[in-house]
Amino acid sequence: MNRRSWLSVVLCLAAFALGPGPALARARAQAGPPAEAVRVAIETTAGTLVVETDPRAPITSANFLRYVDEHRLDGATFYRGMVVAPGVGLVQGGTSNAPERLLAPIAHEPTSQTGLSHTDGALSMARWDPGTATGDFFIIVGDLTWLDAGRSAPADPGFAVFGHVVEGMDLVRQILAAPKSPTEGEGVMRGQMLEDPVRITSAHRVEAAAPASE
Repeated sequence: MNRRSWLSVVLCLAAFALGPGPALARARAQAGPPAEAVRVAIETTAGTLVVETDPRAPITSANFLRYVDEHRLDGATFYRGMVVAPGVGLVQGGTSNAPERLLAPIAHEPTSQTGLSHTDGALSMARWDPGTATGDFFIIVGDLTWLDAGRSAPADPGFAVFGHVVEGMDLVRQILAAPKSPTEGEGVMRGQMLEDPVRITSAHRVEAAAPASE
């Protein structure tokens, strides 16, 4: 499958759910849940945003942090802006399935297990079928809770939320509103690909700001 064909199904919902089961439990044990939330600065040619992982999604958080720590997102792009209503949609970025950037796919952590949701500023993993997520992620603008597990249909596995934006939502909204190519992308992706993808110059961990003293 070529890159465009793969991208065209990244956000298509699968027809089956991945239950909790022993495989997911083993994957969580191997991942080793992060001791706490971790903040990451994503510096781009259009500005910087700061995101924070959520330990309630340990597999997905650990996967994202590995891409960050191994600099696999440096030089990647935000390449898609899907608008579903005025000021509502998602911005997608990451490895674009580039073989030299990819790590092995991870187990799916549905929102029905993590308690997370596709609300404004949420970070979630792009994928094909459950268990195929690698290095592409998206950021929610507005309310897209229909992407949660079980919302579109009882057996719908949804997508795996693993964190949220803590700084820079104005930049995310700017990318969502950026001009789109009328010809790039296939299927549901047609008309959603940015004319000028926003380059990620660096993604790296940062310390959370200390609370102000009273």
